[in-house]
This record gives sequence, C-alpha cells and structure tokens, in this order.
Amino acid sequence: MRSLIACCGFALLAGCASMTAQSESRALDLTLNAYANAIRWGDIGQAIPFVDPETLNKHPLTPLDIARYKQVHFATYTEQPPVPVGPHEVRQVVKIGLVNVNTQVERSIIDNQLWRYDTAKKHWLLVSGLPDITQRSTP
Repeated sequence: MRSLIACCGFALLAGCASMTAQSESRALDLTLNAYANAIRWGDIGQAIPFVDPETLNKHPLTPLDIARYKQVHFATYTEQPPVPVGPHEVRQVVKIGLVNVNTQVERSIIDNQLWRYDTAKKHWLLVSGLPDITQRSTP
C-alpha cells in the first residue's frame, strides 16, 4: 500500500513539474512573439516593459537613446530559435535590419538576447536590454 501511495506521489510530482515546464515554455513563446512584434513595429515604448527592471536601473534609457531609436525604422527581425543556457534562462540571437529615416541607408545588427524567467511573477524578462542600434553594421 505504501509503495502504491509513493508511486502516486511521484507521478503527481512529475506531472506538476511537466505542467510547470509547459507553462514556462508557453509563456516564453508568447513573450518572444510579443517582444518581436513591438520591435518590428518600431515601438520602443512597448518594448521597454519586457526589459528586466534591474537592467533598466543599471542602464536607464536617456533622452538621447530614445532619440536614436526614433532615427531608425526596424525593417527586419529575423530570430534564431531560443537556446536554454541555464535553469530558467534562454539565449536568442536576432538579426535586425535598420533603415535610417533621414538617409534611407539600410544596415543590420545582431541582438544577442538573454531572457530569464521570473518564477515568482511567472513571466520572462529581457536581461540583456534593448537592441544596441549604435553597433556597427553586420554582413
């Protein structure tokens, strides 16, 4: 009888862990999609809430940063699949095509994103910050 109860307990725990992993994975998919849409539409204001508050405290957006984002149009956003790098952490590499709104010159940058799952709030946060649009163009 004890072994039956123990087996049921282990099965229940395994099922809960599986459900947690599935909900975390689903939340990641939804978050990455919503963030990509905010960037694709060039709406940095909508992208900011995805950034980890600690990252924003360490590297606050200045008026100059906001002005720089307004100087470009996000033309493309091509993401690689997210890769787990630790418990509740994934990396995603994204190639972003930018067009300068004044000169109409197009260039590409690579955005190496680090996402971390907040288990208490049950959502993903962008630890690496917003894309660095000041970096040199990539081939």
